[in-house]
Amino acid sequence: MDASRHHELQVGRFYDEIWNRPDTTVIPEVLAPDVTFRGSLGDVRTGHAEFADYVRTVTGALADYRCDIVSLVASGDQVAARMMFSGVHRAPFLGFAPTGRRVSWAGAAFFTFGGGLVGDLWVLGDLHGLRGQLEA
Repeated sequence: MDASRHHELQVGRFYDEIWNRPDTTVIPEVLAPDVTFRGSLGDVRTGHAEFADYVRTVTGALADYRCDIVSLVASGDQVAARMMFSGVHRAPFLGFAPTGRRVSWAGAAFFTFGGGLVGDLWVLGDLHGLRGQLEA
């Protein structure tokens, strides 16, 4: 299997297993121990423990949280993904009291690999659109 295909599969695992299940025990199989992460909500985290805490925070605030890959492009040690994120707002989130509404927002994720694992991940999200849904 070539490196680009391996990286695409790892991105799939990142979203399917770590986020959509969610199963943080998979983190060491996908992310480097010193991974740097900037999430779609603007949070910056380093390492497995900080990243796992971020996953628990987001999935705790948004029930039925989903990360759906719309498209992937891989080249060398980099993968870019066009994303849709969604969930049901059940706990305080981005400074908003729970609304019980399903929210969704678009994003773009940029993965950089080293040694078969994600070493850096930078995700941009449509926070303006998300906040508009939380305010409505």
